[in-house]
Amino acid sequence: MRKWLIPVGIIVVLVLLAISSYNGLVNVQADTKTAWSKVESSYQRRNDLIGNLVKTVQGAADYEKGTLTAVIEARAKATSVTIDPTNITPEQLAQFQQAQAGLSSSLSRLLVTVEQYPDLKANQNFLELQSQIEGTENRINVERDRFNDAANIYDKKTRSFPSVIFAKLFGFGEIARFKADAGAEKAPEVEFDFGKKEAK
Repeated sequence: MRKWLIPVGIIVVLVLLAISSYNGLVNVQADTKTAWSKVESSYQRRNDLIGNLVKTVQGAADYEKGTLTAVIEARAKATSVTIDPTNITPEQLAQFQQAQAGLSSSLSRLLVTVEQYPDLKANQNFLELQSQIEGTENRINVERDRFNDAANIYDKKTRSFPSVIFAKLFGFGEIARFKADAGAEKAPEVEFDFGKKEAK
């Protein structure tokens, strides 16, 4: 009778270990998904503000159509790139970053061109949108860092023993992270210092 106790005990331990590991993996994956949703939310906030900025510019100046069209097209491309937060591959993240970097670049060109329109620079709605976009750019950087932190915890969990066994068994793959590439470095270009320039 006792000879069955050891195999049963081993099975019970393995089952408990599997449950514990699986639950731990689910928890860190959920944290990563939440962090990604905040990244997306910040980018969506920026996209909405840029849409309002474009409308303000269109209504306040006889503006270069090419500049506005570039921003509108880049915004549409950026919003069309979606990612499954449970399976963020390096290729998907690179595509996402490229689309967002394209929008940042178009926005920077738009703001440089605004220098030619003193009336638009004095428009209160325009100035307000500038300030909000600048704050949103900072929020994007914060949320991307937080996502990277969550992804790091997730990756360490999926590679640690014995979780690595159950991660492979249940399909918990590696999650890509944001890198400080050319696209990410363009965010600071959306700084608004027209007042400083005029004060000189």
